[in-house]
Amino acid sequence: MSTSLVIAIDAMGGDQGPRVALPGAAIALARHPECRFLLIGDSAQIEPELKELRELASRSRIVHTDKAVAMGDKPSQALMRGRYTSSMWMAIDAARKGEAAVAISGGNTGALMAMSKVCLKMLPGIERPVMAAIWPTVTSECLVLDVGANVGATALQLVSSSMMGAAMAGAVFNRRSPRVALLNIGVEEVKGLEEVKRAHVALRAMSLPFEYRGFVEADQIGHDAADVVVTDGFTGNIAIKTAEGTAKQVAQYLRQAMEQSLLSQLGGFIAQDAFRLLKAKMDPRRSNGGVFLGLNGLVIKSHGGTDPTGYASAVDLGYQMARAGLLARIIKDTTDIVSRTAGALAE
Repeated sequence: MSTSLVIAIDAMGGDQGPRVALPGAAIALARHPECRFLLIGDSAQIEPELKELRELASRSRIVHTDKAVAMGDKPSQALMRGRYTSSMWMAIDAARKGEAAVAISGGNTGALMAMSKVCLKMLPGIERPVMAAIWPTVTSECLVLDVGANVGATALQLVSSSMMGAAMAGAVFNRRSPRVALLNIGVEEVKGLEEVKRAHVALRAMSLPFEYRGFVEADQIGHDAADVVVTDGFTGNIAIKTAEGTAKQVAQYLRQAMEQSLLSQLGGFIAQDAFRLLKAKMDPRRSNGGVFLGLNGLVIKSHGGTDPTGYASAVDLGYQMARAGLLARIIKDTTDIVSRTAGALAE
């Protein structure tokens, strides 16, 4: 039997707290029975939910706190009010102390990032954390980072994101030599922001544990142009939300088209299996979970408004990363290369 793996859950994070986090953890537990959970939050709210989830209850320990970070709190407010005592901080701290392999929260993104950085600290040579998200493609999936942790990025930060993204793709997708590309406004070397072009030159000149593919444009992300697409958080957040909105728009178009006439309804009925496959492929719950990379610990941000199925995807991702030893891979692959790159870019 596999050794148990402990996951810390901020049970109070997200729009519905334990009502989503706990059923989500239960779904993931059915897929990964060796998991154990620390359920951190208000026991008066957690215990009633666990009565309906007996298997989860038998494999979990409640860590009580009645302090929770509000979704509207500014990061500075969250640190001031919730440091040491909030369910979010305590979940992250469990990962820091080795009591859990990964921490998961559906709470306030800015607060989670700030607390993670203060509690876990940065890995050597990494200047700031980034958030990586899984993006569905026509044949498989890819990673996009950063998708919202930072506004702007230096050449060195783009290089370190490339290293960390490649390590994550190797761990999560089991890719031996992931294809990594920089997101740009064109594939020509003369195009783009200066920092993006400097990162491109640096990556082209290095001996890397992955395949560097150069620049890709946004319309290529979903067409398997790369396994890892690297950009800054401002651009990445706009890109991923535009893609999500477009997917919803296309789905609405299809529904309207299928309702226009009896003939189109008949066509929709005949093609319903194909539409089910399309819906499943485009379902954002399948790729729920933003991973904070660059920290000395594993933290995952679940979407605050997801349902138990979506939350289970975030738990699945945490399980995969911990089992694959992602943190050790990042340390091994990035520390020396990033320090040498910093020196070369400074010249």
